[in-house]
Amino acid sequence: MSLSPSPLDEFALPESWQGVLAGETAKPYFAQLAEFVAAERAAGQVFPPSGEVFSALEATPYGQVKVLLLGQDPYHDDNQAHGMCFSVKRGVRVPPSLRNVYKELGTDLGLPTPDHGNLQAWADQGVLLLNAVLTVRAHEANSHKGKGWETFTDAVIRAVNEQPEPVVFVLWGGYAKKKLPLIDTSRNAVVQMGHPSPLSVKHFLGTRPFSQVDKALADLGRPPVDWRLPD
Repeated sequence: MSLSPSPLDEFALPESWQGVLAGETAKPYFAQLAEFVAAERAAGQVFPPSGEVFSALEATPYGQVKVLLLGQDPYHDDNQAHGMCFSVKRGVRVPPSLRNVYKELGTDLGLPTPDHGNLQAWADQGVLLLNAVLTVRAHEANSHKGKGWETFTDAVIRAVNEQPEPVVFVLWGGYAKKKLPLIDTSRNAVVQMGHPSPLSVKHFLGTRPFSQVDKALADLGRPPVDWRLPD
């Protein structure tokens, strides 16, 4: 007799993160969160697709994180979310917040605007593209807020904070800045400014976040990020 799949099957963490988050995934809330997401998937569409919820952790293994960029909620329109904050897959229209990120990338570093929205090249260099909430009901922003994801991603932030090598935490906007108490600023660096969303972009444009991150990395004795995104 074959066993039916458990909701926790989708919630298996990438290998490099399993050890540091084992205490977290063993807690009752994590199983409840898995059951909630499974029920939501059974009832309708949930983004990102199953298998892509932990894409950020997959792309940037524990111990290789040198920058943590914190987003809030996954994109909630069709084909957008794929498990990395601010990023969309190639072929998907670049969302407004990311267009503003690209605008600042050009102003700050003189880099050309990419013709796609996939930030995988940053993740490959140790930029963990973490959202605070990792799933969302289709077309309903913040619909999975307060279900347990924030507890889990706080644990991810704490784990990165405790890495042997120091890290630069990038906090864009008021929501991200609330995570400051989780960070040991005596050994890690923090770069914070407004969110690139069209609603708050005046507090983002002109802040030169990419130069600031590279300077902070240099101060920590770590190599800079190559922020170019190949076409």
